[in-house]
Amino acid sequence: MHKTYFNWSTGKDSSLALYYALQQQEFDISRLITTVNQDYQRVSMHGLREELLDLQANSIGIAYQKIKLPAQVSMDSYNEAMKNAVLALKKEGYTHCVFGDIFLEDLRTYREEQLKRIDIKAFFPLWKRDTKELLLEFLDLGFKAITVCVNAKYLDETFCGRVLDRQFLMDLPPSVDPCGENGEFHTFVFDGPIFSNPISFEIGEKVLRRYEPSKDDDDCFVDDQEKNWDTSFWYCDLIPKK
Repeated sequence: MHKTYFNWSTGKDSSLALYYALQQQEFDISRLITTVNQDYQRVSMHGLREELLDLQANSIGIAYQKIKLPAQVSMDSYNEAMKNAVLALKKEGYTHCVFGDIFLEDLRTYREEQLKRIDIKAFFPLWKRDTKELLLEFLDLGFKAITVCVNAKYLDETFCGRVLDRQFLMDLPPSVDPCGENGEFHTFVFDGPIFSNPISFEIGEKVLRRYEPSKDDDDCFVDDQEKNWDTSFWYCDLIPKK
């Protein structure tokens, strides 16, 4: 078996990918890796409280590691931090890793090129699967998730803090991918077959946050001519129940 770490985002794609990867006999998944905003103690992109990540990982029962990044981080700084973290994992004997990506070719290429330099091989259990079928499969398996961040360019406030179900899928605009694979929405999974117990939380306030691209940003995923900066996101704060 290959000693493997899993790139854990706390959301539905990660959960389903982990579910499938755990069934692969060739992978010994013994570490979850998550990037965390060290200034706000929240999961990167998702805006999820760090305490909920802790509860989630403990319920999964796999050792986890946080890679802490500042709120404002350039692509070069991000790459350096990830490289150092993966080099440390390699010294521990890790040779493979798993991602929950589905169809973003440029992102997969970026990941594989970065990892190839360190001689780590990547596995993508959900790659090229139909996203509507994936979401329905996610629900049929008994996973439960709630949206914690939605891109205001594609979805309004009513989609933020909403539990995923078949009605959610039916209500999505045609332009939005059923799994939010283009960044339309992000989720927190609080129950399912990979958890020993559900995660309890209360729904807090919703806020709209706007961002401006940093002058140091170097988006390596797309050509400069094709950049389309998304600036506004609705966040739903989830509060862990004591």
